[in-house]
Amino acid sequence: MKLEPGDAAPDITLPAADGTTVSLDTYRGKRVILYFYPAAMTPGCTKQACDFRDSLASLTAAGIVVLGVSKDTPAKLAKFVEHDALTFPLLSDPGLEVHKAYGAYGEKTMYGKTSLGVIRSTFVIDPDGKIEKALYNVKATGHVARLRRELGLD
Repeated sequence: MKLEPGDAAPDITLPAADGTTVSLDTYRGKRVILYFYPAAMTPGCTKQACDFRDSLASLTAAGIVVLGVSKDTPAKLAKFVEHDALTFPLLSDPGLEVHKAYGAYGEKTMYGKTSLGVIRSTFVIDPDGKIEKALYNVKATGHVARLRRELGLD
C-alpha cells in the first residue's frame, strides 16, 4: 500500500538512537520530513543522511523537522550518529511495521532482480498530520536538494 497526498500519516512511536522514544504526534503543528533508508553506515544512506544534516539549519528555520527511519538497532544507529555527526533523530524499526505502514517495504527491482526490501522513501507530513508529499524509490544522491526545491526552500 502506497500513501498519497492527503492521506493521514500513520502514527509512529519508535526507539531512537539516543535511547529515547519518538512519536510522530509530538511534532503535530510542524512539517515533518520522514525518510526511510535501507541501512546505516552504507555509502548511499550515509550520503543521504549527511545531506539532511548539512541542510538541517535551514530546514529547521523553515519549521521542518527531519526524522530518519531504518530497520537498524538503536545501537547501530547510535554509531551512525556518532560517526557522521548526525544532528536529527534516527529511529529504529527492526520489525518493519512502520516501514510497511508507509509502503516503504516491499517488492523492489535492483539490477534487474526483484526482491523484498526497504524502499528508499521520503514523506513530507503537514502540520495537521496529513501526507503532503509521498516520494518512493528516491535516489540517495541529490534527493535533499530536490526536496528543498520542491518545498520552495531554494
